[in-house]
Amino acid sequence: MSSDPWGRVDETGTVYVRTAEGEKVVGSWQAGTPEEALAYFERKYEGLVVEIGLLERRVRTTDLSAKDAQTAIDHLRVQVEEHHAVGDLDALRVRLDKLVATVDSRREERKVQKAKQTDEARAAKDALVAEAEQLAQSDQWRSAGERLRALVDIWKGLPRLDRKSDDELWHRFSHARSAFSKRRKAHFASLDAQREDARKVKERLVAEAESLSKSTDWGPTAARYRELMADWKAAGRAQRESEDDLWNRFRGAQDVFFAARGEVFAERDAEQVENLKLKEELADEAEKLVPITDLKAARAAFRSLNERWEGVGHVPRDARPKVEGRMHAVERAIQEAEEGEWRRTNPEARARAAGLTGQLQAAVDKLREQIDAARAAGNNAKADKLARELEGRQALLDQALKGLEEFGG
Repeated sequence: MSSDPWGRVDETGTVYVRTAEGEKVVGSWQAGTPEEALAYFERKYEGLVVEIGLLERRVRTTDLSAKDAQTAIDHLRVQVEEHHAVGDLDALRVRLDKLVATVDSRREERKVQKAKQTDEARAAKDALVAEAEQLAQSDQWRSAGERLRALVDIWKGLPRLDRKSDDELWHRFSHARSAFSKRRKAHFASLDAQREDARKVKERLVAEAESLSKSTDWGPTAARYRELMADWKAAGRAQRESEDDLWNRFRGAQDVFFAARGEVFAERDAEQVENLKLKEELADEAEKLVPITDLKAARAAFRSLNERWEGVGHVPRDARPKVEGRMHAVERAIQEAEEGEWRRTNPEARARAAGLTGQLQAAVDKLREQIDAARAAGNNAKADKLARELEGRQALLDQALKGLEEFGG
């Protein structure tokens, strides 16, 4: 027979463990010496010690749920109570009892924390509703619309309240957004009506301009064209697809008249040559604005140059396309810079970038937790595999964060 402080093996090969309640049968051993039997069941005891230690660490250092923790405790308690190990089983029971108390305490802490989070979520949603209702009255269509879209994203990130409270707050929030959308729609419908009125006015101006293009009554006709230009500017802008075509016809009719007048008044050729020099100087000055480094300053400078340009008279007909083309090229560069600035600050693209970054960050955090859990469980192979996956996800996250910085935040 062989024994140690926590167990023994009798002559029949039956293994016993000593507990506060007396000896308990562990099992039967026929495959070797009594010392080997005790060593085998002592290793099983050490395995239980390791498992309990790991569970204690998870409860202490992770967000393991109370339900999952209790399930793990019950599983370990069954193993302890089945007495299939040799060692201080009473000490393991004490540790499991303490672990139950810790889990119960954590459960109460989480209940208090959840109540606090609910109160904070309610306050946050109340604030979102109040801001949305204020924005619903705004006439800043673009900024208010962007802010309302941002508020929806914030709302989605907040925890849900009880169904009644959450539905009531959402109803107010949604009503405020709908009210703003209706007002904005009505505003742009009115704007469309104004542009349609402008189109009709400009159609009449174009018709008269074209009817005057063949006139040889130089003085009165030129004066009338100036009046038509004033009326054109006072009419406001038509729809974009109509504006350019109408302007080309309107300007083309004037060009026909003034070109004919220029041919008749040959003595004015010298003046036109001087005008060309002035416009070439303005084009030289405009081209210095490219490439665009300060959009606001370039826009203001070009506007000033364009006003001076408009104040200069006609240039020789054969030279006009080239010099006007130079100014148009600068104007296009500014427009492209404006479009680039809009794309850069587009809130929907920013939201998508922010959403991708958030997803990648969550994936990185989850992988780190899985690595810690694998290492804690002694599964280094799994931990190393997860670490390699983490490297790839972290690289994607770094790229996404860099992209988000290009959107300005």
